[in-house]
Amino acid sequence: MYRKGAIGALLDEYERAILDLSHTIDDITNNELIAIADPVTTDTSCVSVQSVLAHVVNSGYAYALYIKQLSNKSLDFPDEIFRTNVSDYQKDLRDFFVFTEATFQNITDNQLEESDNTKKIVTSWGQVYDIEQITEHAIVHVLRHRRQLERFKIILRERK
Repeated sequence: MYRKGAIGALLDEYERAILDLSHTIDDITNNELIAIADPVTTDTSCVSVQSVLAHVVNSGYAYALYIKQLSNKSLDFPDEIFRTNVSDYQKDLRDFFVFTEATFQNITDNQLEESDNTKKIVTSWGQVYDIEQITEHAIVHVLRHRRQLERFKIILRERK
């Protein structure tokens, strides 16, 4: 399916990235899900497949909520949820994409780019984005973690 316009292109690519991630984790066992794949990282969101997926889902909602906050400043951000099986994470991935899609229902292509920094999104990590930039960041975020999980699968399976 090809959605229309610039928003459509962003949503199509985001959905493709999420589907690729979902397919990457299709064959992850429950034991692999919770196993420590990177024992030396200081980033608690990147120690296991489970922690990475909880982070990706949480971030997916957060990116959409940042966009929603442009018109409503009183939104709460969700906590990370640690699932015990991959199918629950795959459902979470689909759910946050549906949430993101709904976020764009009342946004036009003309609203994607904003040059006035006072009208941009300021993230919790201090970066300033317009709607297009944060959505592009969200897409690449999924792609980077998909790559990480591909590496985790190799690491975990070499240990056997």
